[in-house]
Amino acid sequence: MEPILEPATKMQQSDRGIRLSFSTSNDGLMLKQIQAVHVPDGRAIDVRPLLHIVEDILSFAAPSGDAIVETGKQATGTEAFQHQTNYQTNITDMLETLPFLIDRISIEMARKCSETREEHATTMSILSMVSNYPWDAKLVIALSAFAVNYGEFWLLAQCYTSNQLAKNLAILKQVPGILQHSTMLKSRFGTIKDLITAMLDFAKCLVEFKEIPSNYVTEDVAAAVSAAMDHIPVAIYWTIRSMLATASQITGLSGSENELSSHNLYAVDAIIYELQSPRKAPIWHHYADERKFIEAYQNLQYLFNAAQIDNIKVLKALINPKDDPLPLVDGANKKRVSVDVLRKRNVLLLISDLDILQDEVVILQQIYEESRRQSNSLAQNPYELVWLPVLDSSVSLSKIKQRKFENLTATMTCFTLRHPSLLNRAVFKFIKEEWRFEQKPIVVVLDPQGRVTCSNAIHMMWIWGNLAFPFTIAKEDVLWKAETLTLDFLVDGIDPVILKWISEERFIFLYGGEDIEWIRNFTHTVKTAARACGIAMEMVYVGKRNPKENIRRNMAIINEEKLSHCLPDITAIWYFWIRIESMWNSKHQLGKADENDPITQEIMTLLSYDGSEGYGWALLGKGSTEFTKAKGTTFLTCLSDYNLWAEDVQTKGLVSAIHYYFLQNPTPHHCNRLVLPGTADRLPEMVTCSECRRTMERYILYHCCDE
Repeated sequence: MEPILEPATKMQQSDRGIRLSFSTSNDGLMLKQIQAVHVPDGRAIDVRPLLHIVEDILSFAAPSGDAIVETGKQATGTEAFQHQTNYQTNITDMLETLPFLIDRISIEMARKCSETREEHATTMSILSMVSNYPWDAKLVIALSAFAVNYGEFWLLAQCYTSNQLAKNLAILKQVPGILQHSTMLKSRFGTIKDLITAMLDFAKCLVEFKEIPSNYVTEDVAAAVSAAMDHIPVAIYWTIRSMLATASQITGLSGSENELSSHNLYAVDAIIYELQSPRKAPIWHHYADERKFIEAYQNLQYLFNAAQIDNIKVLKALINPKDDPLPLVDGANKKRVSVDVLRKRNVLLLISDLDILQDEVVILQQIYEESRRQSNSLAQNPYELVWLPVLDSSVSLSKIKQRKFENLTATMTCFTLRHPSLLNRAVFKFIKEEWRFEQKPIVVVLDPQGRVTCSNAIHMMWIWGNLAFPFTIAKEDVLWKAETLTLDFLVDGIDPVILKWISEERFIFLYGGEDIEWIRNFTHTVKTAARACGIAMEMVYVGKRNPKENIRRNMAIINEEKLSHCLPDITAIWYFWIRIESMWNSKHQLGKADENDPITQEIMTLLSYDGSEGYGWALLGKGSTEFTKAKGTTFLTCLSDYNLWAEDVQTKGLVSAIHYYFLQNPTPHHCNRLVLPGTADRLPEMVTCSECRRTMERYILYHCCDE
């Protein structure tokens, strides 16, 4: 919410007695006169769009004292066009409810501004012209009329030296003659500027005050609200009278700086001070903020449920609710760009906090860059990736977090949000509640019309990469129907060496765990069994989920002692396991993660091996057609009992012989622990054990490891 401004420095130095004389005045005659011309007819009018335009006019007209003297050198209005906002779309309809009223009031102001003795009568005349409107509408309509005269004067003053039409109009309105007194006007401009600021402050205060929903006003604050309302009629009277005094000062035809300051400025200042007293301001701000928050959230819900021509409205509501003209950074060249670069594109929103893993960033970058390389022959990329860092907007960004944000954006080649603060509280709530974002990154897919085609495609991206484009639920279902869980599917795209071995139909052991002594024992036993069988066997260490420093140490030892092959690096190990987790998440997201689905069961077995305490595990496969797996102790026992299944190798083959051994020699006891990825509300109510098929007991595990 735009903050309600404190009175200007001059006002803060006002005598306290003057403030009190205005705020506690009980001029019954004036109040009766004002109330006598207040005859509201019940019409409802939203004056905020009108107030926005008035504020623009008053801010772009003569913003500094120097601009008065150096006419013709001020901004031409380009900034105003760049500052366009959504309120301008419905301003025309609103003005149709005020047929020529603003025009008539502006004429009345222009006609009477030189008659200082008629200020009271003119003020009452204007109040009569707006008698049928509510208090906030009276003030904003009058302020609009003032802005018409004020803006017209300064538009001519700025343009008449360079535009012949403006010059002719300026001559007829005697602008050059008035500007001859520019030195005197410059000395008064500080006071005029303060008075205009005070009038705008009060108008914004009043509009925000009137917008407080009645159901928000509880009994304990009703008295404070009522007390503030008592000051509004007199405040509006003095504000309109201030407009007349300001108009007189601008034309330079009458009035004095002292008269302007001591009467109008202190009067409006006193009213604002009363309305913004410490005991009322927190209430005011809280309810105004709450109303804007609710409206913004409801607007997001509406946009995502309504049909759109393209995706711009949706993206601006999400990415650019604060109307930043260049809210994004193009990671390819680090230049700031507008949301329009995403118009009618497939957009993937990568949503995370600042704790997103570097591994996640690296792999997503590779997938995104691959899509760009594949699209070299096309007119444009098939999709764009945009990172939205989601942080609680109520908490300021610390220096550490700011550095973390900058370091992350520096490595990204996709589009990124310029700063996390651009996402407001409504967007934060929408992402958490509608898309169920918690801590782990998600990727929300929007089609060129801004429709959500998948609320989280990150699992598809981990599993299939760009093969899953356009990353819809339907595409995900099609991919699974064509898939079987094979060795090459488990390691797809992670290590080309393994893929080469698979294509050569070699026997390959994938093994994991973190006990280095077990690893030494296992690899030695495999080599012994391979020599006994006369069969070449390859071994690949795949570590453990969420690999830490101990896995890195194991990899170094394995390579140094030449125990076996390892995945290329710690990121590859992380990717191997995140793909297996994603397979479960994807199945669960489609509603197909049940005990009758063979792929789901194989995935859960691998996850239980990794999650269980004790030694490691191993999977033996050949080519892409067959594999068998078991816990580490079971596999070691099997390999040591080579003589019990050696004959079956000739008839069944190595993989089938070992698998048959496992079936014939089940372990007498087991203790499996399955740690499923995801959040509590997405986990299945019942899970069966991969070994005995009994229902597993359910526990809640909280885990933190800062290794």
